[in-house]
Amino acid sequence: MEKILITGGAGYIGSHTAVALLEAGYQPIIIDDFSNSEKSALLGLKKITGQEIPCYEGDCNDADLMDRIFTENKLSGVIHFAAFKAVGESSMLPLKYYNNNISSLLVLLATMDKHNVENLVFSSSCTVYGQPDKLPVKESTPRKKAESPYGNTKKICEDILVDQVNSKVALSAIALRYFNPIGAHTSSEIGELPLGVPSNLVPFVTQTGVGIRKELTVFGDDYDTPDGTCVRDYIHVMDLAEAHVKAISHLKGKTAPFYDIFNVGTGNGNTVMDVIKAFEKVSGRPLNYKVGPRRPGDVVKVWADTSKINQELNWKARFNLEEALRDSWNWQLALSKK
Repeated sequence: MEKILITGGAGYIGSHTAVALLEAGYQPIIIDDFSNSEKSALLGLKKITGQEIPCYEGDCNDADLMDRIFTENKLSGVIHFAAFKAVGESSMLPLKYYNNNISSLLVLLATMDKHNVENLVFSSSCTVYGQPDKLPVKESTPRKKAESPYGNTKKICEDILVDQVNSKVALSAIALRYFNPIGAHTSSEIGELPLGVPSNLVPFVTQTGVGIRKELTVFGDDYDTPDGTCVRDYIHVMDLAEAHVKAISHLKGKTAPFYDIFNVGTGNGNTVMDVIKAFEKVSGRPLNYKVGPRRPGDVVKVWADTSKINQELNWKARFNLEEALRDSWNWQLALSKK
């Protein structure tokens, strides 16, 4: 089995990608410092897959540890998730984000070059587009000034990858620009596990639904959208995980140096109220919410043009909004029983 290193592999998207890699015949190897994840994810992975996935506990900024991982494992590729990702916190602690998110990529690229590992899938974000002038967003859509230090780290990391590839080193890289991942594995053994107050909509919805949160605040209902609330492209995390497997397989057929970008979304935009109504339908209970003022920096509406990834990687989202929210809700119910 070809070994793929997953940095941040115990996190939300990383853990689901580990499952998808195993199902596709790869052997995932995880590194995670558990600063934004829980070790319980490893137990969930074992229950789903029937095996223990090798895991190194540590920081991707630790060059000695990274060198040891590459020395002990003959890797055929890397999927790089490890990064701080809270938009609000990044505005308060920008140096924390620049130091971690950028430095970890630099250490990784240097280690890959040293050990002759060519294939890299990088976790980027639709945040690099800002509020686009035209919708849906294509990969050719110009990137705009980042709304946050977090978003800026994604832009900078993409630029680093381009520069490294242009330097003619043996690197084949794909940046996947995610839209809004939601949902959980259908087993309810792994899912999104925010530490503290959730910064994403769906965990706040499910925590409100189960009674952990008193109410959900909808930030503004007077935008230029069908019902006045913000529009996003919500993608099931297992669809997103499978896109990473497709990307790794695609890289194996390329000759380094190589670089490409793909949007990963459903191609559909849903409002915050769409999410609330879909949640109420799948959970069978009303959601306690109120409308509050607009939140500074929020993009009004964004969704993906997915034609490129559909055609070139033969990937297409399989789950709809209700199915993703059903899995998120079942995961929340499973958590409340633990």
